[in-house]
Amino acid sequence: MILGDTPRRQRVSKLVAWGHWFALSNIIVAICIASIYVFNSGMPDTALGMLYLFSNWFSHIAFLTFLGFILLVLPQCYLVPNIKVVKVVSSVFAAIGLALLAFDALLYTKHGLHLSLGSVEIIRSETRSAMASFTWQQWSYLSLLFIVWLSLQLIIANALWQRVERLQKQRVGLPILTFFVLCFVSSHGAHIWADANLYQPIVKQDDMFPLSYPATAKTLMSKYDLLDIQNYQRRKELQLSNPFQSATYPAEPVYCGINEQASVVVLISTVQGELGHLGSALGLNSHDQHYDISADQASARFSVLYGLPSLYQTALEQQRPVPLDLTQNLGLDTFIYSSSALPVGVTSLQVGWQDFLKKVTRETPKLAIGFVDEQELNILLAGKLHQHNTLLLTQMQPNQQVNLLTNISLPTNNNPSSHEDLMPTVLDLLQCNAPVVNYTTGQSLLNRQRDWLISNSNNKLVLLEGQQKIEVDGQGNYKITDLTSGQRIPDKLNMSRLSQSVKHLSRFSTQK
Repeated sequence: MILGDTPRRQRVSKLVAWGHWFALSNIIVAICIASIYVFNSGMPDTALGMLYLFSNWFSHIAFLTFLGFILLVLPQCYLVPNIKVVKVVSSVFAAIGLALLAFDALLYTKHGLHLSLGSVEIIRSETRSAMASFTWQQWSYLSLLFIVWLSLQLIIANALWQRVERLQKQRVGLPILTFFVLCFVSSHGAHIWADANLYQPIVKQDDMFPLSYPATAKTLMSKYDLLDIQNYQRRKELQLSNPFQSATYPAEPVYCGINEQASVVVLISTVQGELGHLGSALGLNSHDQHYDISADQASARFSVLYGLPSLYQTALEQQRPVPLDLTQNLGLDTFIYSSSALPVGVTSLQVGWQDFLKKVTRETPKLAIGFVDEQELNILLAGKLHQHNTLLLTQMQPNQQVNLLTNISLPTNNNPSSHEDLMPTVLDLLQCNAPVVNYTTGQSLLNRQRDWLISNSNNKLVLLEGQQKIEVDGQGNYKITDLTSGQRIPDKLNMSRLSQSVKHLSRFSTQK
């Protein structure tokens, strides 16, 4: 349509100019909302990673917002003759779009996922649970909040319309456009280089923002001999197959008080077969969905003491586990027995069998951890250990479902647990309320926040969820089996859940 030099053309020109300023104002608001992603993902520890973060943050959020302007606002400027209608409809679109961005940011903060078809089940579950718990006052508050948010958009729209001629005289459009274009080009260019070199401070930001598809050029670079694609694939396969060489542990300082009069004993037995008969004989509660995911007993001992998978063993075995360091420093007698070698970080807490037997049978406050054989276990349980202490008893049987027996009541559910859950459970029993995400990949069995767990075994990632066990090797091959029958299931891999769980598993790593 060709417009003549008419009042309609002047109105359309003014609306288009207004639309650009309205888009810019919402870009600024969207960038502020998107800071939730940044602050909940942690800052990169290299200058290049920081530069990429800010350039990608500004350019990607600006691109999404401007795309919304092109698709939803710009057509109205040409097709709708009523200025008030354009401003109202555009404000409604902006309010809904930014509300969705805020909801996505909260979903990412809690679950590590973005709004997508893969996250539908999680969103449905969260929505059902929220709707069941919301009162009419809370619904009223949410409705009022959206009305206030929409009113703010209408105020911005009207203020810009009244000042659009004055704003056009500022001639800042080109510098602003140049800034965002430079951020866009530099971020994608940096990602192409980082992806080819597996530079983790940049690559690990791939899933930070919604609808993010950073540029890669591996095929093109290999075509012109700029990249050895086979070498690249080999290096990529090793990213989570090899132990992490360094880690930020704990993720944040861990502060809490503990019950200094508590007495908790954790026994990990090498007894083969089930311990169910002991539970019946001693009147202990049994949690049957407990798993030893470790590849061997050395890895199992590390997972019990640190609450982490063996991927971190190389990086942290010289360092004392946070839970044990905390209890020892707060004055609770903390000691460990094992006839096999323990990580160097805990050797100062290690005692011999006779000392362990003497100390663990005293009716005094303590945290005792024992890796015992069948004879030692029988001696301890014959001494009525379970009657004078809070007891957690489980087994080391690599890659097996094992028993977890306790003399306390655990919440009844069928969700799987592993040895990585023992230390956060112990701190919970000692009434330490420090966030578990700062020192473990496990969770307290007294206060579960997830219905799945992730670990590694024999260079494979192992994800347990519901009644399924999912194993993924370094080449991306996967196998899904039923936990009850052990039969293979021909289901498709849930990539959203896998991405979320890998992020959870590797969050302490500083691997470059």
